[in-house]
Amino acid sequence: MTPLPIAGRARVRRAALGLLRADRGAVVAMVLLNAVAAIAGLAGPWLLGTIVDAVAAGQATVHTVDRLALALGLCTLAQLVLARTALMVGYRFGERTAARVRESFLDRVLALPPVLAERVPAGDLAARGTADVNAVATTLRDAVPEVLIAACQAVFVLVAVFLVDPRLGVIGVAGLSGITVATRWYLRRARRAYLDEGAAGSALADQLTAAVAGARTVEALGLQERRAAVDRDVLSCAWRTRLRTLFLRSVFYPSVDVSYVVPVAGVLLAGGALHSHNQITLGDVAAAALYLRQLAVPLDAILIWLEQLQASGASFARLEGLTALPAASRATFVPAPAGDRIEVRDVRYSYDGGRDVLRGVDLTVRPGERLALVGPSGAGKSTLGRLLAGVDRPRSGTVTAGGVPVASLPADVLRRQVVLVTQEHHIFRDTLRINLTLATSSASSSCSAFSDDLLWSALAVVGATWAVDLPHGLDTPLGDRGLDGAQAQQVALARVVLADPHTVVLDEATALLDPAKARAAEQALAAVLHSRTVIAIAHRLQTAHDADRVAVMEAGRVVELGTHNELVAAGGAYAALWRTWHG
Repeated sequence: MTPLPIAGRARVRRAALGLLRADRGAVVAMVLLNAVAAIAGLAGPWLLGTIVDAVAAGQATVHTVDRLALALGLCTLAQLVLARTALMVGYRFGERTAARVRESFLDRVLALPPVLAERVPAGDLAARGTADVNAVATTLRDAVPEVLIAACQAVFVLVAVFLVDPRLGVIGVAGLSGITVATRWYLRRARRAYLDEGAAGSALADQLTAAVAGARTVEALGLQERRAAVDRDVLSCAWRTRLRTLFLRSVFYPSVDVSYVVPVAGVLLAGGALHSHNQITLGDVAAAALYLRQLAVPLDAILIWLEQLQASGASFARLEGLTALPAASRATFVPAPAGDRIEVRDVRYSYDGGRDVLRGVDLTVRPGERLALVGPSGAGKSTLGRLLAGVDRPRSGTVTAGGVPVASLPADVLRRQVVLVTQEHHIFRDTLRINLTLATSSASSSCSAFSDDLLWSALAVVGATWAVDLPHGLDTPLGDRGLDGAQAQQVALARVVLADPHTVVLDEATALLDPAKARAAEQALAAVLHSRTVIAIAHRLQTAHDADRVAVMEAGRVVELGTHNELVAAGGAYAALWRTWHG
């Protein structure tokens, strides 16, 4: 399996700034609204300090106190309205940005080359597409607006303390140094801890996926204890990484809570001393203490979300790591194929650096020819089929269509040239019509590209008579109804009929059909694709009997090539297979 990369800090910062730039109007609105709301909130302690000074000086009247109290209430109301508006703007920004993150992730996954998509850990990819995307989306929706509000409030509160008295401001900032120390300790450890926790979660998802998929095999071979031991190891790793992040929080939060009290106590002590020497008024001391006490609210919000920001930052790094993977289509210019002739020259191929499974294969497939690839299991037939369809690249040698390397063609051009049909087919939770019209590059355009008559004709070609009995015809949701393997295979073959490429590689494409239906489907496909190049990988030698030529593979090489009659007459490997097949 190919491990998925994780983006570095610089890449994550650039991506985050890109998301902010994409909706800069909402970001500016949030900052302005939060700033005004913070300024409105600062009026409360100042007005209260004014009341204290007036009372202490014996100048307070009922009218004065009422007027100041009314102003205090109006400022509080203004702060509430502005903060609520800012939060609403922030939530809308968060939902739009979360949608961009989800769409970007989906686009990147769909752009992966098929060979890479098959080899990345399925559990890791699923975890990134679910837990990581949700973590980032939650942060963008909730944390970003609230942190912006809290940051604006914290900055203005500190400025207000300095405006009341710079000496009290210095004491208050010095008292916050404990928060700085605790935060630096936490941040140095948190990113790595959350990345480890995410990796352990992906490994756990991989193991659960494998356990569910192979449950029958495990039971049949009596491997329950061995499988359980592996699962326990993975669960133990996930548990340890979770305990690590819990430990960091258990140290961080108590340290911060204690640090909130220090600046308030320092200001009260210093302010009392200054007041006793008539260097500051009692109202100023009260205002400064209230400001610093008020500072605990935005700081608390920031530090509470700091944990979520670390977790979502690790998730964002995992999502952005997909940008390091190669895309299926590249921006480099690739000339259009000059014709439909397929050439395979001295091709060698190995899986993940292992031994070669193809060893110097040479083959020419003429336009419009029906070529059968036969041979024992493990001979390299399916591997050669994947190279012919551009799914894999040869380790050495070339596979070209019209003189152009097949694997270098952009995805949309490649699928007009070559289509690979295997035994594995996916039916989407959508209507039969949508499942069929996936033959084009976009489902939205494909629906209008094919008439109902054309869709029914394609189904008839592959013998999908069951479709006539569907309750809503072509608009029947297949996900709710479900299809068996043979029916899913017929839908896949109908897609090929509709796609109409110049070359079709059939890798046991009718294996799940019963012999009668398989024979009928092969004959129907042969009739429909009579002007197309067909490369059929088959164990049923009747397919080879009907082909124009037969290529026999053994141990990764083409050992025989000719017509059915020529190879039978030659008495070689194919003749032995033919005699065995006929009993």
